[in-house]
Amino acid sequence: MQDHRFLFAVIVAGTIVGLAGTDLVLPAVPLLPEFIKGTLTQAQLVLAAFAGGTAIGLLAFGELGARFNQKRLLVFALTGYGLLSFAASMSRTIQELVLLRFFQGLFAAAPAVFAPGMIRALFNDRQSLRALGLMGSIESVVPALAPVLGAWLLTFFDWRISFYITAVLALLLGATWAATPPIEATTTRKSREGYLVLLKSPVFLRYSLSQACTLGGLLVFVFGAPTVMTVAMGGTMRDFVTMQIIGISLFICASNTVHFVVDRIGPEKTIFAGSALAAFGAIAIVAYSLLTSHHRAEWLWFLFAFVNLGLGFRGPPGFYLAVVASGDNDSRGAALVMLMVFMTTALGTAALAPFITIGLVPLAITAGIIIVMSIIILALLPALPMEEETQAN
Repeated sequence: MQDHRFLFAVIVAGTIVGLAGTDLVLPAVPLLPEFIKGTLTQAQLVLAAFAGGTAIGLLAFGELGARFNQKRLLVFALTGYGLLSFAASMSRTIQELVLLRFFQGLFAAAPAVFAPGMIRALFNDRQSLRALGLMGSIESVVPALAPVLGAWLLTFFDWRISFYITAVLALLLGATWAATPPIEATTTRKSREGYLVLLKSPVFLRYSLSQACTLGGLLVFVFGAPTVMTVAMGGTMRDFVTMQIIGISLFICASNTVHFVVDRIGPEKTIFAGSALAAFGAIAIVAYSLLTSHHRAEWLWFLFAFVNLGLGFRGPPGFYLAVVASGDNDSRGAALVMLMVFMTTALGTAALAPFITIGLVPLAITAGIIIVMSIIILALLPALPMEEETQAN
């Protein structure tokens, strides 16, 4: 069991490094035009390119993982991710950085794709479900915690520090996996069913798309907030960090107590309640942005907290049921869930980029529309049969 815990830690560490590739860089984005050639609009594409590359990488590694040795693929991907991180730190223009970030994101996708199958091979069904929920909770914390760490690092180093850190961590993890004995997940739970089967399943789409809208909408807001708060609102990076600290604290409270809520009202009602809470926060931010022309950071600290709370309540059970709905096709199922999150984030961030300097209104409306879509999806698509939902609970 001790070896299994170590392997679980290494698996989760890989997903964290992959996810942190975007969020750790986030606070440096408004500063990029001061150090390398480019504009603020182009700087936003640094985020969108990584998310778009990750989206394609999820799809590619989901298929490759169903055909080839996952451990070897993971070593290859982590090594490539690390080398590209070093290359990105030497970029001379934002356009060059955007290109490198796309391929960096592609390689960063592998750990998130392979993690569910490996975990299910390491543990029995009950332990696997708990481990998957823990992993989902940890992954959901990264988008909130990594920007705070990135902002703190910028007080001591320049914009390249986040790339150095991800490079070193990815290469170390790649070396660790190379020295690790094979895990049976490389040969077990293979499914001949392709992506099309999952995409045709309205039950799987219910959980994956609604998860993508809530988390993706939150990420679009987080990605745009540093520029809006420091440039358009005339604030400082400390305002953004404060918003994130409040959101992180509330998210951790919600995600670590959500199992009590699930025990009382069930996973379906918990998912809907969390989605509704996030949507309330998003709509409130839109209303605030439209009703006043002088926007204060303190109001965003308060209103964005509802979005974080909502994700904390709906995130873990939503991830659970998405995995359950994919059956034994977990490699492709996990890839599609993450794909939808990153595609939502990439498209939302790219659509927002030309308007990012206008102020809070475009950011609030873009994120708000995406987050509210989660409620619509839950209302239109069918849930898991009661017996499967009970097993997931």
